[in-house]
Amino acid sequence: MSTVPLLPTSVVGSHGKPAWWFTLVKAHEAGEAGPGDLEEMFDDAADTAIRDMERAGIDVITDGEVRRLDGYVDSYYAIIKGIQPLAVRRKVGPWGYDQQTRYEAVGRIETPPGGLGIVKEFEYLKVHTTRATKATCAGPLTFGSRIHPGKQYKGVVDVAERFAEVINAELKALVAAGATWIQLDEPARGNVSGEEMARLFNLATDGVKTRLGFHICFGNRFGRSRFPRTYEPYFPGALQARADQLVLEFASRELSELDLWQKYGSGRELGAGVVDVKGFQEETAESVARRIRKVLQVCPVEKLTLNPDCGFGWSPRYMCNQKLHGLAAGAALVRKELSGKV
Repeated sequence: MSTVPLLPTSVVGSHGKPAWWFTLVKAHEAGEAGPGDLEEMFDDAADTAIRDMERAGIDVITDGEVRRLDGYVDSYYAIIKGIQPLAVRRKVGPWGYDQQTRYEAVGRIETPPGGLGIVKEFEYLKVHTTRATKATCAGPLTFGSRIHPGKQYKGVVDVAERFAEVINAELKALVAAGATWIQLDEPARGNVSGEEMARLFNLATDGVKTRLGFHICFGNRFGRSRFPRTYEPYFPGALQARADQLVLEFASRELSELDLWQKYGSGRELGAGVVDVKGFQEETAESVARRIRKVLQVCPVEKLTLNPDCGFGWSPRYMCNQKLHGLAAGAALVRKELSGKV
């Protein structure tokens, strides 16, 4: 296993997909490719994502989440039992979050045998890289956000609590498979307090004995955020989460709210977003290094991991790779500066 350096670089989860990924998925949807073809393609796509991250010089990698077909949780909704899709009200015009398929609970929410499939993703990753690894999973609010409680559940919180149970089983299976770092991703919804987010995180991770990360996300589908881009309403309540590291977005917000970490982050690890996944601008070693230096003003170097703001699942692969190279180069530049001060 690779040794992780000071100021390690990582990714939030998803990687830019190659063109042939989309070609094969469309062929499968049209009945022109079978499940075996799809599985072979997923292996190839995971190999490609792993190779891209390794070549870029990223220290802690994922499999790029390339087996997750349609968005972050959409492919899971296709296998989860006890829910059924609702009619989409708007299908014409520019894409928006209101065009996502929503669901209603019609029975007890269950996963098929074998769970959500994240263990399979991780098992493939760990035998195809010598780098340090991270497993990622959507949190209970993310899973429950598009499911109407119907008559089965009292409300959206009950739905989220049920998903916390589902996730908890998946995370324990990940630990049994050797995962030493697991990250849950949750939305900064605005209508859920930091305390409630932390409570659901703790339910989902209860008894999970490994390093835990907590990514609080503003949304990134097609480069568009979904929620007000401020963390202020969630602090200090979010700190009640039993997370070893909070993964927060800073680059796309011109490093605003670093003062929140200075005020509340003492003793906690920070996964700082120092690369903007929503912008097409080139990331250079110096542009990333400037952000890192500012983050180091509020976070001790030994508590800091460097990552993009969010996943690259909605980014062209070439842009994703350029930005990952910039991330690694910026981290290397700051490491060199710090070594000169010792």
